[in-house]
Amino acid sequence: MTLAVAAAAAAGCARPAPAPVRHADVLLRAETEIIEARVPPHATLDQLLRDHRLPGRLVDAAVTSARSVFNLRQLRADNPYRLVLSLDGVLREFVYQIDGDRFLRIVARDREKPELLDAEVVPYEKETSVAAIRGTIDAGHSSVVGAMEETGEDVQLAMALADIFAGQIDFYSDLQQGDRFEVLFEKSTREGQFAGYGAILGARFVAGGREHQAFRWVDPATARAGYYDENGRSLKRFMLRTPLQFQPRVTSRFSRSRLHPIHRTFRAHLGVDYAAPTGAPVVAVAGGVVESAGYSGEGGNMVRVRHSGGLESYYLHLSGFGKGIRRGAKVEQGQVIGRVGATGAATGPHLDYRLRRNGVFVNPLKEHGKQPPGDPIPAIRLATFRAARDGTLRELSATLLAEAPQQKPDAVRAIH
Repeated sequence: MTLAVAAAAAAGCARPAPAPVRHADVLLRAETEIIEARVPPHATLDQLLRDHRLPGRLVDAAVTSARSVFNLRQLRADNPYRLVLSLDGVLREFVYQIDGDRFLRIVARDREKPELLDAEVVPYEKETSVAAIRGTIDAGHSSVVGAMEETGEDVQLAMALADIFAGQIDFYSDLQQGDRFEVLFEKSTREGQFAGYGAILGARFVAGGREHQAFRWVDPATARAGYYDENGRSLKRFMLRTPLQFQPRVTSRFSRSRLHPIHRTFRAHLGVDYAAPTGAPVVAVAGGVVESAGYSGEGGNMVRVRHSGGLESYYLHLSGFGKGIRRGAKVEQGQVIGRVGATGAATGPHLDYRLRRNGVFVNPLKEHGKQPPGDPIPAIRLATFRAARDGTLRELSATLLAEAPQQKPDAVRAIH
């Protein structure tokens, strides 16, 4: 037999390779059950866990553990939580979002001892960037909120900007079409999603043809941060322009003879009425001590605060009082002392705000204009401030310029 014939015979006699044997897929049974939900109204942690049929001893252990690191009265309806249970109903992990910055975590470290639970409050990992925006007051956006939303940012940043310039700009009467602002600020993200604003680092605001500037500066001697103008004077005044946090509308001014809307007789109106929705926060215009907080007849629910220099402020027709507001309580400038309402002799929700100096009621709108400029930075630290100011201005300009042609609206970012 030739080699070719032998090779052919060998090939013809070869057995085909056996096909691979296929076995049915083995499905591993899940070891845990994961529940993701939101806290229902009026729920407690105890009730929440019992509703998921956890044994009472584990519920008690979880509540005791959590209470050691977190005030359980601050459990808020609609905040998300995640519960991880073993198939036999044992708690493995509970995670509750406290706010945008922190979460509560309860975890079982030892499977053999499920009642030994550890609890901790953990900060979320965030990325902080520095962003800049430019906004304009125009016919379509006549308020700072509207102009801010047009840039892609929201009311939180508008409120922060208004707070900084509260002593310089009346955001109800001073704004005109063509006014504009530029803001350099910190912005946080978590897992790619917006997680809140940090500090405003610097801002320019042109209102009524006048430019105002603000720079955040930390005093190295006290480590306290404040906002200062370009010359190093504090933007904080003794009094805020208004007791409402944003854009109040004046509906009735200070007058010695005004037609009363209910009694239809002429009588003195010794304050300023601001239209505002029921429940809007009312803040103290300056630091001081609460002289009274209660019902005052036609004035409805009223708070009276005594300040230094013989000054007293009155807040009338409130729907309710701020936390801890009672006679003798100390309050800080900007602290919420009540909520707008229509109690007493009122035709609708509004705030009647009054000032009394040395026993005589004075016009709040005029009184604010008499305030002296804010305190200056000490001369020994002015050079440090000026260097920081100039750096902020350069960063504001560079960040606005970096991607401005590509942005609509005008929101640009520089990550540090």
